[in-house]
Amino acid sequence: MSEDRLITVAIHTYEKAVMLKSLLESEGVPVVLHNVNLDQPIVSSGIRVRIKEKDLPLALRIIENIDIFSNANKSPKSPQEIIVPIDFSDSSLYATRFAFNYAKSYNHSIVFLHSYLDPFLSGGIQLSNSKDFDLDITDSREKAQAQAEEDMDKFCSEIKHLIKIGDIPPIKFSSEIREGVPEDVINSYAKQIHPTSIIMGTRGYGKKEKELIGSVTAEVLDTCRYPVFSIPEDAPLRAISDVRNIAFICNLDQDDILAIDAILRLLDGQKLNITLIFFKDRKINFNNIRPIDGLLNYCLTNYPQYQFKAQELLLKNITFDFKQLLAPNNFSLIAIPNKKKNIIARLFNPSIAHRLLFNVDIPMMVIPV
Repeated sequence: MSEDRLITVAIHTYEKAVMLKSLLESEGVPVVLHNVNLDQPIVSSGIRVRIKEKDLPLALRIIENIDIFSNANKSPKSPQEIIVPIDFSDSSLYATRFAFNYAKSYNHSIVFLHSYLDPFLSGGIQLSNSKDFDLDITDSREKAQAQAEEDMDKFCSEIKHLIKIGDIPPIKFSSEIREGVPEDVINSYAKQIHPTSIIMGTRGYGKKEKELIGSVTAEVLDTCRYPVFSIPEDAPLRAISDVRNIAFICNLDQDDILAIDAILRLLDGQKLNITLIFFKDRKINFNNIRPIDGLLNYCLTNYPQYQFKAQELLLKNITFDFKQLLAPNNFSLIAIPNKKKNIIARLFNPSIAHRLLFNVDIPMMVIPV
């Protein structure tokens, strides 16, 4: 095989051939255009788009997913969308890899969402000439927006590169940049497009203690009304097909049934072993009858294609008892139905999802109920 030998990858009209040439060359593939009709080149019956043989795998990947590489920043038309909030950190990239594999499994598209804060709102108030003050505000705001757009362009270019080399599946994606507090922007945008889910990255356990106050992921878990996946950057989970053993945290009310149904729809087609976990109070005595058994029997009857079992833990030792349960069960995902609380309740009585987020390095799926 000669690496410099030219081969034809497509034959198009002149206009389309030029467009394809421009796209391939923008992705690092040199292109030569040849007229099909060599006897009468003035009368064109088509233009050959030719590349070096060594560039064929890369060129085919681009051509097969031409809408990704040519329209990466245009809104996808598919109603099945996943929001991936990003801050351009390693944890964002890790969540992105999981999101692309999840989107491939269920034929969804992805929206990267980034928010930036107005420097005037996040900083101190400047006491100076009012005209100069107005100019400074406008200039700072424009710089913040320009920096966000530049960072997003770099991130999208990196994603396209990962698609080109086959590191992540070719999924159509778009990007959105908005000004505001991150958790507010995520909730507002979710209400606008109604995503199937939101996939967010979190730091590893050793770094989470720096985020105990003001974690964006924790706020979104507690307030969002759409299913949210939180993916720690140290977790071994790479794709939705890796999900096998799920810990489902029960409230033992009718919301559990709705949450289980939602989870099984989001993970449709996966072979799952689900452990129902109920945190009980020490003072409650049911005469050796476990209240969780009623939910267990319901699941075994209505979802025979899945494996179910039940476990009770003490409410006062949630973190300790849960960690003791983790090792022998090898959970790959924690699923939690989460009720919306006001800010006072969240401050003085954090949800189980909130507490586990900072103490366990296992991906979580939070279902609003």
